[in-house]
Amino acid sequence: MRSFAFNILFYPVSTVFVITGALLGLLPGRRPLMICLKAYTRTMMALMRWVAGIRIDVAGKDRLPKDGPFIIAAKHQSYGDGFVMFSQFDDLSFVTGDHLEKYPLIGGILKKAGAVVVNSCGGPEARSALSRSASLAEAEGRHILIYPEGHLSKVGEQHRYRSGVYHMHKDFGWPVVPVATNLGERWSQQDWTKTPGPATVEFLDPIYPGKDKEAFMAELERAIETRSRALSGLPAPFEMEHAA
Repeated sequence: MRSFAFNILFYPVSTVFVITGALLGLLPGRRPLMICLKAYTRTMMALMRWVAGIRIDVAGKDRLPKDGPFIIAAKHQSYGDGFVMFSQFDDLSFVTGDHLEKYPLIGGILKKAGAVVVNSCGGPEARSALSRSASLAEAEGRHILIYPEGHLSKVGEQHRYRSGVYHMHKDFGWPVVPVATNLGERWSQQDWTKTPGPATVEFLDPIYPGKDKEAFMAELERAIETRSRALSGLPAPFEMEHAA
């Protein structure tokens, strides 16, 4: 019943916010739209807690760098963890695949919000888009959220980590904050069914500039996967070859 109630509310609430966001996107500046997006994600957090029964603990915010912009590299097990991440910051740029542009009004909202829309297949064009967005985010003092695997993952599953996060880290000299989660135990990927209970989204120790690509990618993957699996009571993972 909780899943049914949540899903019944999810779509009309999302539609109202999409229409509102599209209208606010016509106004000068980004602030009105960003206030709307934060209100939307916090509304989704409330629905997850009070309707679906998913009690989310956001841990490790004391580990976040105190000064300047940084990159948040997060595990992506669920549509829900996007709501969690966005609700924690006043103004966040984020990297998303071009598949979202197929939905009505979404493309304009993404553009006005300063999202980095990249080809889901990656490659040089995706890296160029990441670099351009990082330049704008740096000028405006915004953090950037990226899902380095480029995929939603089931609990215990991992994909090859793409190196776009390393190139932003290297080119701009920003620290990278890994984020682990086990939210997929409660809301797996895009599933209709939600399972009541606790879940954690945890910010881990930042990775600061100075490492080469292989060392950086290995440390990032190890931190995210080891802690995500530990949150689900699973053993540590093996390391995978990193995608270009």
